[in-house]
Amino acid sequence: MKYSKEEKLRIVLDVLGGRGLKPLCRELHLDRHEVRYWVNLYRLYGEDGLQESSKSPSFSDEEKEKIVLEYLREDVTLLELSLRHGCRRNRIRSWVKKYRAGGLVNSFKSTPQTPMARPKKKEPQTELERLQEENLRLRAENALLKKVKALVEQHRLQSQRGGHKPSTN
Repeated sequence: MKYSKEEKLRIVLDVLGGRGLKPLCRELHLDRHEVRYWVNLYRLYGEDGLQESSKSPSFSDEEKEKIVLEYLREDVTLLELSLRHGCRRNRIRSWVKKYRAGGLVNSFKSTPQTPMARPKKKEPQTELERLQEENLRLRAENALLKKVKALVEQHRLQSQRGGHKPSTN
């Protein structure tokens, strides 16, 4: 859920005013890490730090690897890194996970998505290929019709056993 700058400011001021972080988060159903992030943003940048940016920054693979190595080699928390580099903890955590799985800069590249559409049919080049393709299509259609017939028959038998009239659907 997105929170406005004013809502974040009210929550941050409650925490800084001495209200306990855990009870406040429990009461408002908030993630305490997120609220702690807001508090630190407020400490660093004031009210402007709580302004939701319209677009999160993008990082090159080299920058991602630098941030991951900074996390792995130095004694620095995800919160500190997220504040330092202006991105969310979960984003850095996912980079660390990918890095540990692949260990290379290339591990940050997203896997290409396979299209969900059917592959385009190529035109049969010979009469034999055309007939083989039609035969394959007709066999699939025949198998489908047999399954539908079996399901209708099964439904009819169940209806007769239960004393109900079969539906016309």
